[in-house]
Amino acid sequence: MSRLVVVGDALLDRDVTGRATRLCPDAPVPVVEEEERRSRPGGAALAAALAAADGQEVCLICALGRDGAGEELSDLLACAGVEVVDLGLCGPTPEKIRILASGRPLLRLDREGPARPGRPGGEVEAALEAASAVLVSDYGRGVAAALRGHLVRAAARSPLLWDPHPRGSGPVPGAFLATPNAEEAALFAPGVPGGGRAAAGRRARLLLERWRAAGVAVTLGPEGAVLAGEGGSCAVPAPRAAGGDPCGAGDRFASRAASLAAAGASAREAVEGAVRAASAFVAGGGAHAFRPGAPRPPAEGRTAAEELARRVRERGGTVVATGGCFDLLHAGHVRMLEAARSLGDCLVVCLNSDASVRRLKGEDRPLVPQEERATVLRALGCVDEVLLFEEDTPEEALERLRPHIFAKGGDYELSELPEARVLARWGGEAVILPYVEGRSTSRLIREAASRAESG
Repeated sequence: MSRLVVVGDALLDRDVTGRATRLCPDAPVPVVEEEERRSRPGGAALAAALAAADGQEVCLICALGRDGAGEELSDLLACAGVEVVDLGLCGPTPEKIRILASGRPLLRLDREGPARPGRPGGEVEAALEAASAVLVSDYGRGVAAALRGHLVRAAARSPLLWDPHPRGSGPVPGAFLATPNAEEAALFAPGVPGGGRAAAGRRARLLLERWRAAGVAVTLGPEGAVLAGEGGSCAVPAPRAAGGDPCGAGDRFASRAASLAAAGASAREAVEGAVRAASAFVAGGGAHAFRPGAPRPPAEGRTAAEELARRVRERGGTVVATGGCFDLLHAGHVRMLEAARSLGDCLVVCLNSDASVRRLKGEDRPLVPQEERATVLRALGCVDEVLLFEEDTPEEALERLRPHIFAKGGDYELSELPEARVLARWGGEAVILPYVEGRSTSRLIREAASRAESG
């Protein structure tokens, strides 16, 4: 198995979650009624724990204070299966405390003071020499600076990835990949004006030359990343994700890219895999939902649509579903889907399978196979997922999804919809959306046939 060595500043993150239903009487601020308090690894420790959760062999070189927070963080890393080389920290272990209400952050409190990492010993060089890849997770608190000479030598032996911080220094020359986010890239390259993907690409190319790196990937949140290398630059788009918590997304990106590099992936392959991993991590609730060392819940029999609905429900969001054949997608379909998506936080389309369409529409339908119909639907910005079903109606699919709302387009009465009775079992509701006159698949088919005959 490949071995990943993570170098950087370890933090202790704490989440305090609760409900906020009233304002404080002496100030216009919400009162949070605490329900849960949980600690987890942060900073470089989070990157290491995430890589270990992927099944990667991980060693973390960091500096822990001789205090309660340091002891707690050490225990969390042991639980996550991360080997630790501790330089020792002269000062308190940094802590970040987030206050959340109904899953949404309200406030962050930082606890830290002047601190200095200890001097590296022989075990640091031994760990770096045994690395298949090295990830520097720099949070500007001194560990990367203290080991810079070691990291220069490491970059000459194996792929070295550097996740920089404005408070720290730039990567060592010869880094395999540097991964600043868009805000960090703008701070490192202040002379490049503008925003968006184009400006990020210009900054990536400038930093590539300045840092003498083999590759620079500027991460763009939900837009993915821009990668610059010796062969030019390219955009790496992210898959769409409904909602989520971006806390820890940068560490998820860097840890996955480093694990892939350790296995021999190219920079582009590493960035593409890291973008997918970060998007899934955010959609799944981010660092707040991560449980180091906990077994992953079984996904057997559960579709991507069901997983999405579960995550949105857990965050207190509204799950919307609709259904249909969607054979030859037209403007009426798109308007209905956009209206349905506006009713909640995610939209799942229950899609009739080919066999189901044949029973409902006749042996000459569908014109477009089910996988292609699903692909077209997923490409729409208003559709978050698609769930295929074999029955004539989506009742069983709705039982699996348990949406809050089922939206149906057309000239119907609610009493006519069997889906309304299904949703009533768990307190959901059915909604009729406006019908778009003159738009139907059957009409398009007749018109195409008529034109073919006349032509």
